[in-house]
This record gives sequence, C-alpha cells and structure tokens, in this order.
Amino acid sequence: MSNQTAFRALADPTRRDILTALSDGEMTVKQLTERFPMTRAAVKKHLVILEVGGLLTSRKQGRETLNKLNPEGLKPVTDWLAYFDQFWDTHLTNLQSVFDKKD
Repeated sequence: MSNQTAFRALADPTRRDILTALSDGEMTVKQLTERFPMTRAAVKKHLVILEVGGLLTSRKQGRETLNKLNPEGLKPVTDWLAYFDQFWDTHLTNLQSVFDKKD
C-alpha cells in the first residue's frame, strides 16, 4: 500500500467522517448510511476507496458486510507527518528558551 492511496482516501471529508464513525467499532453499510445524508451506493463507494487506501477492513457476516477501521493503515500517514515534527520541535525549543530567559 502506498502513501498516495491512503492520502487520497483521507482527502475527502466524508471519508474522514466515516473513519471517525468506524473508530467506535464495526459497522454495516446500512448503519453508516443512517449516519450520513447519502445513498447506500455512495457510502459503498467511499468504503471501497478507504479499503483500497488500507484504512479499513471488511468481512462478511451472513448477508452483511462489517466494516472496521484499520489503524495500521494510518501508519504511512503518521510516519510522513512525523517528519515535520522537527519544525515544531525547533519552534518549541526556541519558545522555551525565551521563557527560560525571563526567569
């Protein structure tokens, strides 16, 4: 799975909201459709993109498909973002030195 597929999946606010909903636990397409003002087909399209991006997994249970957040799929995103921590670290260190001088 490439970073690009995860980032593409996260680019849409509805898909981010779906992931947030799935953070509470597994949900069927029907349960997700009840939470969002869109058709079942539209929800399914979003779920496919999230699954291709590695951000959710699905499994069959009888006639239903249960969808579940895949936290491991977020790792490439967090790893990429972690690179930029160095810039915050520098700014926070500089800010701390300003406060240290006032004491």
